[in-house]
Amino acid sequence: MDNTMSKPDVIHNETAEQQKGDKAVDNSGIERVHMTEEDSKRICRKTDKTILVVLVWVYFLQILDKTVLGYGATFGLQADTGLKGNQYSLVGSIGPIAQLAWQPFSSYLIVKVPHKILMPSLCLGWGIAQTCMAACHNFNELMAARFFLGLFEAGCLPLFGVITSQWYRRAEQPIRIAAWYSTNGLATIIAAALSYGLAQIKSDVLKAWQIIFLVVGLITVISAPIVYWRLDNDIATARFLNEKEKAQGVERLRANQTGAGNTEFKLGHVYEACLEPKTYLWIAMALLLNIGASVTNIFGPLILSGLGYDKYRTTLLTMPFGALQFIIILLASYLAQRARVKSAILAGFMVPTIAGLAILFAVPRTKSVQGELLAGYYLLAFLFGGNPLIVTWIIGNTAGTTKKSVIMSLYNASSSAGNIIGPLLFNAKDKPAYTPGLRACLGIFSALTAIVLIQWANLWFLNKQQARRRVRNGKKAEIVDHSMQNHYHGMEEGNQEEAGQETVQVGDNAFQDLTDRQNDEFVYIY
Repeated sequence: MDNTMSKPDVIHNETAEQQKGDKAVDNSGIERVHMTEEDSKRICRKTDKTILVVLVWVYFLQILDKTVLGYGATFGLQADTGLKGNQYSLVGSIGPIAQLAWQPFSSYLIVKVPHKILMPSLCLGWGIAQTCMAACHNFNELMAARFFLGLFEAGCLPLFGVITSQWYRRAEQPIRIAAWYSTNGLATIIAAALSYGLAQIKSDVLKAWQIIFLVVGLITVISAPIVYWRLDNDIATARFLNEKEKAQGVERLRANQTGAGNTEFKLGHVYEACLEPKTYLWIAMALLLNIGASVTNIFGPLILSGLGYDKYRTTLLTMPFGALQFIIILLASYLAQRARVKSAILAGFMVPTIAGLAILFAVPRTKSVQGELLAGYYLLAFLFGGNPLIVTWIIGNTAGTTKKSVIMSLYNASSSAGNIIGPLLFNAKDKPAYTPGLRACLGIFSALTAIVLIQWANLWFLNKQQARRRVRNGKKAEIVDHSMQNHYHGMEEGNQEEAGQETVQVGDNAFQDLTDRQNDEFVYIY
């Protein structure tokens, strides 16, 4: 409801567009700059070559370091370290537990610490933790190393979401998020290929799984200083843009109505995020979806080996699964961008996931039906189209730097909770069928589909509320959301509304670090 806002409406009037010399500035004192579609494309291309490349590589490393645990299990980790009962499940869960505990600090650090410092620091931390995994000889040592791996990875996904929102228009965000998030699939392919190749090394000193952990950990450690050298904090200080392009880079984000970054941590934003139903619906989506995702990451190789394949063929058979992840993530984000209806695409991609779980649940583990079981397992790749859509949905519907950081951290916390719960659903005594865990996942993904539809209805209702607020503030009920158009339109080009005899321009509140509830010009996307 409107009375939950932490500050009153900002009402636009004839003084909103002030004159600074002969230049028009908005309510936050930022100059309005004219730019063309070609200007916008050029800046976007430069941003892709610098910022997006860093995001893709670092996110790939994070997934790679996390994924190789499953391949370590395939090549003797459990036997060599004396893991018994559910200890392997606990090793898989301790990282997400650390992430869950660290989220409140992550949301604060993302706002207060420059991204150029924070990202390489996190990268170095989890790289060292992954390298130390190679020196572990028992359950306690593995738990300690995986705890610190999860701790440093805790801020990765919320940080990446915030960075993407601060460099790209809302129409551009789905494909960019898909670009770095799709490395889930690439990391699965590379992890399988690396594990297969490194396992062929014969050593009297190191086991196969130790060599795997050591190599991927050192790659991450070496990458940290390169990330520091390449990354920029924000558009205003971007070294790859000239002064004119910096001003244009800010202007092209005006239609987002979500700001371009702020270093003040605002408690009002925190309270607002905690009072909104849509926050808890996103938390529920992330929790349920990542219960299933953790199953494929941690137990995927074990499920395949349970189908009767040896450890080498099991490793190779995970590569098509990784390729499917990559394709599906890009496809889901492309469809969401073209259709502009993320909720329908998200719900639709859960249907093949439910079908795959149903096959694995219903079909017996016999060699005569290995093809059907393998098809069921590969259908689970469709669930990986969900997380980038949820992230895009969140950052596109959340304004205010602190609020965005808090909600993305809550999203990551619920993802971590899902990754904790997921492995615990699959008990060693239930192998190779893991029937109870698969039954639970069937119910979970059915519930997820229902929650997506509820959020869709909620955002539709919030847009109706925004329209009524605009009318009360003397504006037209409906405004054009240029941020979701594929071609750039300056705010002066058609995004004006008549109020009596005055021509009132929207977008003057875009960089005041207002939340989506404080800014009546904000338009929610479905």
